[in-house]
Amino acid sequence: MGRARPNPTAGALDELSQADFERVRSMIHRHAGIALHPGKHGMVFSRLSRRLRALGKSDFAGYLDALEGAGSRTHEWQEFVNALTTNLTSFFREAHHFPVLAQHLQQRAAQGAVQLWCCAASTGEEPYSMAMTALDSVAHLGTPVSILATDIDTAVLDKARRGIYPLAAVAGLDPALRKRHFLRGRAGNAGLVRVRPEALALVELRALNLLQPTWPMHGKFDAIFCRNVMIYFDKPTQRHLLERLAARLKPGGLLFAGHAENFTAAQDLFELQGKTVYRLAASRG
Repeated sequence: MGRARPNPTAGALDELSQADFERVRSMIHRHAGIALHPGKHGMVFSRLSRRLRALGKSDFAGYLDALEGAGSRTHEWQEFVNALTTNLTSFFREAHHFPVLAQHLQQRAAQGAVQLWCCAASTGEEPYSMAMTALDSVAHLGTPVSILATDIDTAVLDKARRGIYPLAAVAGLDPALRKRHFLRGRAGNAGLVRVRPEALALVELRALNLLQPTWPMHGKFDAIFCRNVMIYFDKPTQRHLLERLAARLKPGGLLFAGHAENFTAAQDLFELQGKTVYRLAASRG
C-alpha cells in the first residue's frame, strides 16, 4: 500500500531543497536586487511556507516553476517579494537623524516648498517621524512640505496607510511629542494610537521597486532617507542605486543612511556630514 500524499491544507510541506533555495536567492536578486545570505535557508523556508499554505500547495519546486512561468508583474510575484522582505522599523529610530533633519528643513524652507523621500517606508513609522519633525520645525513658517514614502512590500504599505499602531509602539517617545502627534484609542480601540491627520496629510505612500529601470516620480528632493536598505544589496547594486539617488537630490541635499551602512567609498557622490548623514557632493550640485 503506497504512502498517502501529504495534505497541504493540513500544514505538511515538502522540504526546501538546496537547489530550490538557490533558485529563490537568484529570483529575489533578479527581481528586487536583494542579496540573500547563503545562511538564510531556514528563514526562506519559514516565510515561503506560509505562502504555500495560503495557496494550498506543498511543493516548493512547483511553486517556483509557476512563478518563473508567470509575468514579473503578476500578483504572486508581489506576494513572493512581500514574503521575503524584512520590515524592522520604529518611530524615531536612529534618533540622531531627526535634529539634523529639523535643522536642514529650517534652512531649506527659506527657499520654498520642501520635498522629502523615504525609500523604505515599511509600516509607516519612518515617514511619519519625518512628518512630525517637519510639523515641529517648520510648520509655523507656512512652507509646504511633502513626503514621498515608498516600499516594495505592498502589505506593509497597507498598514502604513491606516496610521494605527499599538500603544507600545510609542511608549518610549517623549510624552509631549505623543500628545502633539498621536490620538489615543478609546473603548474598542483601547491599546491603540493613530497618527494625527496633520502628519498623515504630509505623506504620500506608493509601491516602488528601487531596482526598476525608471522611477515614476518627477522633480528632486531636499533630503532622502534610505536607511537600512543598502545592506540587502551587493556592491554593484549599491553603487548603481547611490548614483540614481544622487541624481534625485537637489544641490546641498542630504542622504540619511542606516547605522550599518557606510558610503565613504562613494565620495564622488556624497560627502560625509555627520553620523550616517551625507550631503550631495558639490561636484554633483
